[in-house]
Amino acid sequence: MIEPLSPAARMFGDRVRSARLELGLSQEAVAELAQMHVTNFGKVERGTANPSFLTVLRIASVLGQDLSALTDGITAEHFPDESTVLTAADFIGARERARD
Repeated sequence: MIEPLSPAARMFGDRVRSARLELGLSQEAVAELAQMHVTNFGKVERGTANPSFLTVLRIASVLGQDLSALTDGITAEHFPDESTVLTAADFIGARERARD
């Protein structure tokens, strides 16, 4: 079995699955309504896909969820270990220290 891409992908997928199940819908139904292939929708739920922003918005819309409900609390600490993300504040601070 393929492991989730990251804790963020797993968390998002779990929330999508929970919302779908609360509505009593199949993966096939949500995928069709979201205009995507059911295989890809299943990958989103398992956290093994990296959907585009438009796809994420379509899924949230189909499920009647605000995007924020599906992503709340997902932060850079949930990115894959090999991902390094610097904030704008980090960049500005480093730039200012370089000027000194």
